[in-house]
Amino acid sequence: MLSDLEFTYSPVREKVRELREYLDSSRLKSELAAVEQQISDPSVWADAAKSQPLMRERKRLETLLADDAELARRSDDIEAYFELAREGENTEPDIAREIPALVEFADALESKTMLSGETDPLNAIVTVHPGAGGTESQDWAEMLMRMYIRWAERQRFKVEINEIQDGDEAGIKSATFTITGDFAFGLLSGETGVHRLVRISPFDSAKRRHTSFASVFVSPEIDDTIVIDIKPEDLRIDTYRSGGKGGQHVNTTDSAVRITHLPTGLVTGCQNERSQHKNKDRAMKMMRSKLYEYELDKKKAISRKLEDSKLDIKFGSQIRSYVLQPYRMAKDLRTRVEVGDVDKVLDGALEPFIRGYLRMRREGGVPAPITDDDIA
Repeated sequence: MLSDLEFTYSPVREKVRELREYLDSSRLKSELAAVEQQISDPSVWADAAKSQPLMRERKRLETLLADDAELARRSDDIEAYFELAREGENTEPDIAREIPALVEFADALESKTMLSGETDPLNAIVTVHPGAGGTESQDWAEMLMRMYIRWAERQRFKVEINEIQDGDEAGIKSATFTITGDFAFGLLSGETGVHRLVRISPFDSAKRRHTSFASVFVSPEIDDTIVIDIKPEDLRIDTYRSGGKGGQHVNTTDSAVRITHLPTGLVTGCQNERSQHKNKDRAMKMMRSKLYEYELDKKKAISRKLEDSKLDIKFGSQIRSYVLQPYRMAKDLRTRVEVGDVDKVLDGALEPFIRGYLRMRREGGVPAPITDDDIA
């Protein structure tokens, strides 16, 4: 039993060593000291454009140092348990319990170390649209929305529904929500694309198998320190009465706001506040985020719009498949990451897919080609 645990722990020990070497606590402490010195300058606090990025960097470095210390503590505890076991004490149950916990912590930390993009630390604005197929696709879109909300809850992130349009019979026609938390955008950036569901339709009395599609788009929530030049004459601002069921989703008032940026055709809206002023502020913040990403896309020569990933919501364009019938599996078609417990994935367990995408991005890899098996 102890030898089996040693065998199991060996690759974990190596992963911890590599992670701690990559983090390099001495370097982090040196960088933190430099940031602290800049923050101590009173002139910095007179300029939010300087002080806020410094505060974010300080928080990032402090978090990484705390994570490194926690990683060291957990691995040291396991090493101590092994030593006691070799001396004859019954610590094998403790070892068996602590190894999976350390693996989970190390995996999450590994994901964090792969987030180095300028917008990775920011909050995420997520938009979900169903594909063709009426009620079936609209129900799938709502399932996806729930999946991301459950993921956010697992991360202890905050979720705010910005706008939602209910489906005719079930599901949603569209939804936009903001996930607030450290590195929310970086973690979810790989979720943009078309998601495919295969299942026995609960809306088909003949119990036939159906394939549904929905698109997801994730953009960073840009704060006020990033300047986006928006000319008033380029905006059309419409107010309307909030629709839908109300309750947890919206407040049914005449305060909803929709903003259209005429040169680009980008649209944002908010209806969850009773105050029209607050809805307008939220919609403008979302518009700044979309325009920022729009400009980044132009610089990178990526031919896609912000309102949509510009992928056709159909066979062959999906990034991930969720199969409930005839077998059960979730598979990312770019990274080839597969998870057999698809119910757990739909309940928010997205970590394997997130890590797989971040590894592919870090290594400069390209998505795997879609095969006939992927769309079968």
